[in-house]
Amino acid sequence: MRLLVRDERTVCQKYLALCRWPDGFVCPGCGARRAYELVKVRRWQCTDCRHQLSLTAGTILHNTRTPLTVWFWAAYLMTTDKRGVSALLLQRQLGLRRYETAWMMLHKFRRAMVNLAREPLRGEVEVDDTWVGGTQAGLRGSPQLKGRKAALVLVAVEKRGPATGRARNKVIPDFKSATLLAFLKQNVQSGSIVYTDGLKSFTGLQEAGFKHVPRSQPLRSELRKGAKSVVPLADRAIGNLQQWLTGTHHGVSRDQLPVYLDEFIFRHNRRRLPMAAFQTLLGLGTGRKPTDYEQIRGAAHLSHSDPNILGVAETTG
Repeated sequence: MRLLVRDERTVCQKYLALCRWPDGFVCPGCGARRAYELVKVRRWQCTDCRHQLSLTAGTILHNTRTPLTVWFWAAYLMTTDKRGVSALLLQRQLGLRRYETAWMMLHKFRRAMVNLAREPLRGEVEVDDTWVGGTQAGLRGSPQLKGRKAALVLVAVEKRGPATGRARNKVIPDFKSATLLAFLKQNVQSGSIVYTDGLKSFTGLQEAGFKHVPRSQPLRSELRKGAKSVVPLADRAIGNLQQWLTGTHHGVSRDQLPVYLDEFIFRHNRRRLPMAAFQTLLGLGTGRKPTDYEQIRGAAHLSHSDPNILGVAETTG
């Protein structure tokens, strides 16, 4: 059994090295491309200048005391199950002593799920908004933006015939035209055809370089009775998002919501190639700077909003 564990650890180290240095090792000290592995201490040593570099240093696994085999299992479960995995379930499946360890591992991965070099959506794109956390009783429209507990999320989805292509989403502060336009410029290629409902804030897309097709959306009561949505693919993505947040996580904290949205998009865009998603996540993780516990728990680098709870939150506190 000890030999098996040692072999698994060695295989994980070699695989992680390939993810970190896909074009071969490069010494940060002298630039040499030759090194040999010090397996027991998870380090690589340059054959020229003898500089030693930890395999996990400067990555999301920086200073981790958790075995690489456990990290690999967490990444596998997180990327291959279309429902994702909650921290409580991960703790049980991996036999972790502390819930906080599982929670932290998942959050470190979530912060490595956005490929900064990703291409924008293109072609035909549907856009719609939703409240995560539900609408507030007695408030309608923009008044909900003041003192709200719910979060406003904008969703964009590529149309590929009747099927759904890639997607993007983001927590936004308001319905203003400038806010919606900034999201589209960042996530949708200029010249694309953008389908929206009749919200007035979407005016100005034509002047911004998009081919805008606004349509009047039926009332919610009519949609519940079977009326067709004018942005069906976006609405389907929104429904899947809401179901995942409440079904897998039973709600999330508002401060942490942006990284949960990143996880949803990461898995959605790679849903047909789950094993490729596993490899991609490890590769992105080795190229992303570490985030310490206090930063993650406080989510200060994500937003400065009040720590309101959207449903029963999955938190460490």
